[in-house]
Amino acid sequence: MSKIKFSEKDLKRIAESVKSAEKKTSGEISVAFIKESNDYAKYELLFAIISGFIYTGLIMLFRSPTESLIKNLFWDFSTTHLILFYGLSPFVIITLFYLIANIPVVDRIIIPKKKMEKNVKERASRYFIEAGISNTRDRTGILIFLSFLERRVVLLADIGINSKVFSERSPEIISNITSGIKTGQTVGKLIKSIELCGELISHDVPIKPDDTNELKDDVTILEK
Repeated sequence: MSKIKFSEKDLKRIAESVKSAEKKTSGEISVAFIKESNDYAKYELLFAIISGFIYTGLIMLFRSPTESLIKNLFWDFSTTHLILFYGLSPFVIITLFYLIANIPVVDRIIIPKKKMEKNVKERASRYFIEAGISNTRDRTGILIFLSFLERRVVLLADIGINSKVFSERSPEIISNITSGIKTGQTVGKLIKSIELCGELISHDVPIKPDDTNELKDDVTILEK
């Protein structure tokens, strides 16, 4: 899968929206992108091997027309050509389908939905700790985590964000960003969601006179 690409202008817009949202609250908002939350090679390989078995079954089922086709391809046909065809073509098919399985839209079809959801949640939780979002002064960190292959968004809030309203509106925020990923409006939808997060938590954790910016406003783009 290709790397996540955003223009410098996009990244700056997102960072500015985080900075603006935090002006209303002592909460800290962090945004992270990742191209995929786990390595799905085993599913891609399994898909390729199953495809190879199906292919082998088909050429065995239609053996006569297959052999006639091979014979017509060579002027100096011999049984060696058939042996090579039956021996090598399944591996070619497996390789081809493994490459096809690496196409994101195919990945999303062959990988179990529950597995993708679980992987994204686990990766988001790990980053929540790694980035120190769980270590702010008043435990008021929020993470908006986007995983593009899976088209999943995770919104995590620390224990200092205990607003019932925020909890109730979280699915709306997640759905808004997810729709942006699917329609190519990621930046615009994300900015609106960041603004909404700032508004919601400002009621629960309003800005303090001695408030400091504990987490960076810039977007983090993770490779793994």
